[in-house]
Amino acid sequence: MTDTHADSQQFTRVLGRWDVLAVAFGSMIGFGWVVLAGGFLEDAGTGGAALAFVLGGVIMVLVGLTYAELVAAMPKAGGEHNYVLRGLGSRAAFVTSWSLVLGYVSVVAFEAVALPQTLLYLAPDMLAGRLWSVAGYEVYLSWVAVGIAGAVVITALNYVGVRPAAVFQGLAVLFLLAVGVLLLVGSAVGGSADDMRPLFSGGVGGIVAVLVAVPFLFVGFDVIPQSAEEIDLPFAMIGKLVVVSVVAAAAFYVVVMLTVGSSLPRGEIAASTLPAADGMAALWGSDTFGTILVLGGVAGILTSWNGFLLGASRLLYAMAASGMVPHWFAKVHPRYRTPSNALLFIGGLSVLAPLFGEQMLVWLVDAGGFAIVVGFFMVSTTFVVLRRREPGMERPFRLRAGQPLGVLAALLSLGLGVLFLPGMPAALIWPAEWVILGLWWAAGLVLMRRLPRIGPGVGAEEELVAAARAGR
Repeated sequence: MTDTHADSQQFTRVLGRWDVLAVAFGSMIGFGWVVLAGGFLEDAGTGGAALAFVLGGVIMVLVGLTYAELVAAMPKAGGEHNYVLRGLGSRAAFVTSWSLVLGYVSVVAFEAVALPQTLLYLAPDMLAGRLWSVAGYEVYLSWVAVGIAGAVVITALNYVGVRPAAVFQGLAVLFLLAVGVLLLVGSAVGGSADDMRPLFSGGVGGIVAVLVAVPFLFVGFDVIPQSAEEIDLPFAMIGKLVVVSVVAAAAFYVVVMLTVGSSLPRGEIAASTLPAADGMAALWGSDTFGTILVLGGVAGILTSWNGFLLGASRLLYAMAASGMVPHWFAKVHPRYRTPSNALLFIGGLSVLAPLFGEQMLVWLVDAGGFAIVVGFFMVSTTFVVLRRREPGMERPFRLRAGQPLGVLAALLSLGLGVLFLPGMPAALIWPAEWVILGLWWAAGLVLMRRLPRIGPGVGAEEELVAAARAGR
């Protein structure tokens, strides 16, 4: 019996259909829609922003379909780590997993910064105890304390078991959905078609500017594969829920663009710090509704934070069990059945994020988004390879026209990645975002140098685990 198998048996299957949907949907609907809506509308117009999210949703559905087949075929903790290891070998699996860990950790850290920034809307006088300035933004002790407190609470919630974390996620998602309904009703009774104009602005470049945020805003459905060993459902159903969650998130984002776009003249939206909240207040003619939307943003922060902490910790656990990162990360708590050390490590990083101030929001969106796209491309490519190499693999959820869909998903993922490169409309910011990626991959190269070269195949995981055990 391998170490991986022995450790994985300590996970408990307690997540049902609603739990899985709530974890995935809540992970995708974080805080970005509250603060970034104004920029999207300014860049592309109401119709352009909505169209960008439809196009982004189509891309993510195609990628999600490849995930759906793979998670049903290999329902193991760590998700992408297992697929790429079997399809492309140990080095490719490391590149994929290490990229996704950065993407997931960037979301967790993002939420630790987003929480105090959102609460600042509700309590504008909360700033006290100036600490320092980062990239022109002042950092205050009270602001940092809110972010750190949130990090401690969410980490503790995940540490004591996946079930408490899932219950919390379900309740927060219900509130988030209620806020979405209020936006729709408010737009129907108080919205203006004139405020939606111009429907399109910025041309193709405007739509591209919104599309570049798609990887960051839609990442979250892949938390389902990460927690596959804790889901108590037929494997085919797990695959279907991946796709359902992506469609639901795309619909939510389109609703936000259309309703906020109908709420205020474009100039007022552009001047707003939290345009979605000010738009909700205008739709209902009451600041109270703006406060309700901000609370919905807080719910989104907590659901995304909770879901990605769950996903990142399981991915680190899987990498450690395979010997890709120190085995310390593979420890499973004997009582709570959670990857306790991985949770503490990621929680510790999120505690540090607020110290860098508001500018960290932008840096994390871009650097994390690029890393996530790398992961999506690798998984889509693995899907195509496994379809050709292992046609007889048991696939409880099997796509029709799988090969063409897989190739299309890989090409679209590659296209999204190109948007981040120098000279493109959404190029990563120099030097901050390139430094984040550079430092992360410098550490990754150190780890990869000691990684055995294991070729792809059914027994790749066993070979890698055996090599790791021999080296310890």
